[in-house]
Amino acid sequence: MFVRTVYATGNPDRIDRTLDGLRAEAVGLLTAQPGYRGYGLFADRALGKIVMSSWWESAQAERDSNQELGQRCAEVLAPLAGTVTTDVWEAVVTAPPGEVGPGAGFRLVRVEVDPAKVDTMTEVFRDRALPMLEKMDGFVTGAMLVDRASGQASVGAIFADQESFAASRGPQADARAQAVAAVGATVRSVEEFDVVLLDRRRH
Repeated sequence: MFVRTVYATGNPDRIDRTLDGLRAEAVGLLTAQPGYRGYGLFADRALGKIVMSSWWESAQAERDSNQELGQRCAEVLAPLAGTVTTDVWEAVVTAPPGEVGPGAGFRLVRVEVDPAKVDTMTEVFRDRALPMLEKMDGFVTGAMLVDRASGQASVGAIFADQESFAASRGPQADARAQAVAAVGATVRSVEEFDVVLLDRRRH
């Protein structure tokens, strides 16, 4: 699968208006596109940050959907968007989708590795890190996305509520350190967001 992510920042005073627009329109617009497989909407209201991801069954489906929806996406983000960054990734590891309710949290880790080691990093996450995540209380789902050309990776994990989300910080940090050491990767950032909306189709 392929995933298009949008990272938008702006004035926190306008973030709720933007989230309301995305909640009202995003899933309806996306589900009308061939090859749609899921959508996630995440927010850091205090800092004025929105992350959203749309999942597609092929690279062509991702490109076609962006052509159809790119302008409308920009319009919905306009109330917030001081900056908007869009990336396209290959989803190399995914956990089965789960259900979330109010209070769910999303942790996003950005990692960089020698492009020649992307497959090794994928194996380490799939075989070592993800099983550790799946044993943590409240774990809902997770994924690793990669850009093979640059060696960049984006690892996301969702927890069911704020209690389990907070409790997972230490164990996930330990798992992350072990995985990074195993492949010689570099962690570029660790961020946390509220889960606003999650729509993942089983396939």
